[in-house]
Amino acid sequence: MNEIRPIQWDDGILKLIDQTRLPAEQVIVEINDYRGAVAAIRDMQVRGAPAIGVTAAYAVVMAATELDVEDRQTFMSELREAGSEINAARPTAVNLQWAVRRMLEVAEGQQEFAGVKQALLAEARLVQEEDEEINRRMGSNGQDLMPDGGAVLTHCNTGALATSAFGTALGVIRAGWESGRRFKVFNTETRPFLQGARLTSWEFQQLGIPATLIVDSAAGIMMQRGQITCVITGADRIAANGDTANKIGTYSLAVLARENGIPFYVAAPTSTVDLSLASGDEIEIEERSGLEVTHFQGTPTAPVGVEAVNPAFDVTPQKYISAIITESAVARPPYLESLKLAVESA
Repeated sequence: MNEIRPIQWDDGILKLIDQTRLPAEQVIVEINDYRGAVAAIRDMQVRGAPAIGVTAAYAVVMAATELDVEDRQTFMSELREAGSEINAARPTAVNLQWAVRRMLEVAEGQQEFAGVKQALLAEARLVQEEDEEINRRMGSNGQDLMPDGGAVLTHCNTGALATSAFGTALGVIRAGWESGRRFKVFNTETRPFLQGARLTSWEFQQLGIPATLIVDSAAGIMMQRGQITCVITGADRIAANGDTANKIGTYSLAVLARENGIPFYVAAPTSTVDLSLASGDEIEIEERSGLEVTHFQGTPTAPVGVEAVNPAFDVTPQKYISAIITESAVARPPYLESLKLAVESA
């Protein structure tokens, strides 16, 4: 398999595969300050909850490096301000806040002030290494849910590009394929940013896994015709009760899967589980520019002046989710119990 590693740290430079340029061009963007990392997250040069978390960790490292103060109290105050700015890049993916919080805790807990910056870099590297390990364990835990025969449908992009390596939902598909199971794979185009068409299709090609692209609205008829055996997606935030925020269109797929008697699975690390939220009603949904709907790569696709709304995510109620695959366990209903146990076991 061709391993894809979209995030690399090279002597103070954060190197990212620019996901806005794929599949036409494979371009590496080099970032040397934390505001550049914030812009890369906001502008979706890097995307996917785990990848955003890893990038945020390195952004804190760069913020600390940029601070030229010798007083610990002033340093921590300014680092927390930078952390708040990093947190604000995108609101829905909990991994962003999780990574920034983890990094700030390392800085605050460092006994020797002179070693804070080195400790932060070591922690960011650990976040990245752990992410790949977590994804591989998730794949191992979920591979037996993949059919031997039949077909799997996935949405948006949940592969290596959305993480530091291997992937979440796409990683489970990969693990199932590598275990010897053979099934068809379908992936949606994922309007309006076309993460499925541009990124997931590209990743499946790199991995040598045959996959067929469909328009988002074709999922219903394919399920109705018996052409889909199960659906698996990722997640950007999971509430304590199992309600799951993911790329817009996920809720529709879950409802269609239930109507057609098809299992609907979610694959996400335990860092995506937010036990502080009782339900999905408390998850903030990012609203992006309507230009992403009315234009594609700068070219108008709708009449000039037309209004468009562009929620980036929706929330799938837990009643539609057959299982949530994490690195520690496959959680099943009731999720209030199983998710808490999965988080505690991670």
